Amino acid sequence: MSVAALLKWYIFVPLLVIIYNVYQSFKIRKLMKKFGAKDFTNKVSDGFYGITRPFKMEKERKKGRYVEFYHSVLQNVDHPEIGTLTTKAVGIDIIFTKDPENIKAILATQFNDFEFGLRSAFLYPLLGEGIFTLDGEGWKHSRAMLRPQFSKEQVGHVQALEPHIQLLAKHIVQHNKNEFDIQELFFRFTVDTATAVLFGQSVESLKDSFIGFTDPEDNFDGRRDFANAFNKSQEYVAKRAMLNDLYFLINPQEFKESNAKVHRFADHYVNKALNVSSEELEKASKEQYIFLYELVKETRNPKVLRDQLLNILLAGRDTTASLLSFTFYELCRNKDIWKKLREEVDNKFGLGNESRVYEITFESLKRCEYLKAVLNESLRLYPTVPRNGRFANKNTTLPRGGGPLGEDPVLVRKGQPIAYVIYSTHRSSEFYGKDANEYRPERWFEPETRKLGWAYLPFNGGPRICLGQQFALTEASYVLVRLCQMFSSLDPPKDKGEYPPKQLLSISTCLYDPNLVSLY
Repeated sequence: MSVAALLKWYIFVPLLVIIYNVYQSFKIRKLMKKFGAKDFTNKVSDGFYGITRPFKMEKERKKGRYVEFYHSVLQNVDHPEIGTLTTKAVGIDIIFTKDPENIKAILATQFNDFEFGLRSAFLYPLLGEGIFTLDGEGWKHSRAMLRPQFSKEQVGHVQALEPHIQLLAKHIVQHNKNEFDIQELFFRFTVDTATAVLFGQSVESLKDSFIGFTDPEDNFDGRRDFANAFNKSQEYVAKRAMLNDLYFLINPQEFKESNAKVHRFADHYVNKALNVSSEELEKASKEQYIFLYELVKETRNPKVLRDQLLNILLAGRDTTASLLSFTFYELCRNKDIWKKLREEVDNKFGLGNESRVYEITFESLKRCEYLKAVLNESLRLYPTVPRNGRFANKNTTLPRGGGPLGEDPVLVRKGQPIAYVIYSTHRSSEFYGKDANEYRPERWFEPETRKLGWAYLPFNGGPRICLGQQFALTEASYVLVRLCQMFSSLDPPKDKGEYPPKQLLSISTCLYDPNLVSLY
């Protein structure tokens, strides 16, 4: 190519960019006038079209500071108190918000203006089409199928957790007062309880040689690899989300292999259920509610069954394990809170040899006020889904974030992504005071916490509020009470590490490093 031709391109391409930007600016101004929107108070520039943002995000993810990266984006602006901003990521205009009024609009009052959009594509290779990936009628149908699983009657069967608690306790005792990773045990515990409820048969991952068990008879292909594969797939899903429209660039062989292992795990149970006769299904359903069996009555499509199972297994395993792990992370560093919690458990259900396990029910757990405060505080500082997102399906607005004071509406264009960062909302001094970054369960007995509204949102809100909220809280409560009864001493590791702790964020979050504790 000649020098003259090159010069033409050097002039022509920037000219096209300028023309396009002028056109877009004119179009946006016209829409803003139509919707009565104002300029964003906070605008963040991140280099040329935000091209570097995914690299910064990946760097922070590898350091275990991905959650805090989102938090810092909202903090490092001229007016952090406003809580909403616009920036670019890979050339796309994206909105970040922690403002409860904006979150309320996205999830409730303007629910029909927003959808998952590209999120479905990010998640599809792992989760297929289920409640966490579908919009519209598909989502409504999924929710209707799942709702019976989380009825009060099903949530109330806390005694079914006891055999798994006994296995968990055996692992703890076997460590003989030495440090061990309690998070790893909680993830195994919750996959055991979730598979028992969802599939009618636990995967029994806690039954291993460490506590004297041999491999179970039903040691099928995918059983051993499931947990690691599920975690690895979620890591890649998080990377895909960082690239927005370019998500398809993240599709390596390791991602495909991990997804295949997860699918083989679910397919094992699906195939077993499909081979059960109608008579046996009816008989089993009368004895106990088995989620998979109820689904088989509605469809015999193996992919539909697998997708729904994996969607709900993700929630059943990850959220409860995360909540328990972060709670114990804080309890072992706050001995006074551990002591007060055990005092309440003693008053309600007894401790040690005086434990009255039969009195621990769905109803009695709800009357444990300090227990509830501890879990609320864990969910406040470490929400299981610290950031979430939606895409506008039409030109619309958010109620706040524009004008000189940030009190005017801002324009959201069709297809534009919005990230709402609950982690930041929950750490806002406006709602939680100057000690918002401190772990203090006592705040939940103060009058201010009764007026939080959309400023406390650990289980989402609006029509898509988490169906499993009570299920997760009941299971976490039961585990906490039983471990308080069985063990009196909880110590932090010799090396306490950094605070706040590093977090591994994929679809949900957990501790980045092993959660080392001594429990005896």
